[in-house]
Amino acid sequence: MRHPLLFLAFLITAHLSAQYLVDNVAPKPADEFYRAGEKAQRSGDHRTAVVLYGQVLELEAEHINALLQRGFCHSMLKEYEMAITDLTAAIALKPENAWAYTSRGSAFAKLGQHDKAIADFDRVIALDPKIEEAYNNRGWSRKALGDTDGACADWRTSQRMGNAEARIILKNNHCK
Repeated sequence: MRHPLLFLAFLITAHLSAQYLVDNVAPKPADEFYRAGEKAQRSGDHRTAVVLYGQVLELEAEHINALLQRGFCHSMLKEYEMAITDLTAAIALKPENAWAYTSRGSAFAKLGQHDKAIADFDRVIALDPKIEEAYNNRGWSRKALGDTDGACADWRTSQRMGNAEARIILKNNHCK
């Protein structure tokens, strides 16, 4: 070889280029599992989505979207305690995520834990008062606890924001 240093420089450059592609361009396994989880979830296969999001979390324990989506899938499977666990972890990572509180509040409500549900829906409204679902869902929890006036106020607010379910609730005379 005439220029061993030139050849060595070429090898180092080639290695660094390949490493850059692996680190910055090539899809990461966690991303692949996440996309597969989204696909399963969109097709209604929530059980498979839970498994795939779990694979993401094994690789990246603080993957907020995997936690949120796995929590949602657990709720769809009526595994509310598991949903609450995932959504609580997501909230710990990103406490300003209103949708995490919305989903967790709904899971608490499904378990009959309406005080906790109301606390989560209150937090949603504090973070983003435009989320009509929070008012609607808080209305159901208030109703379950015997607070009909509070429930009706929430449903009226939700209806004014365009929530179709709230309109039906009010039309069916749940509030006088």
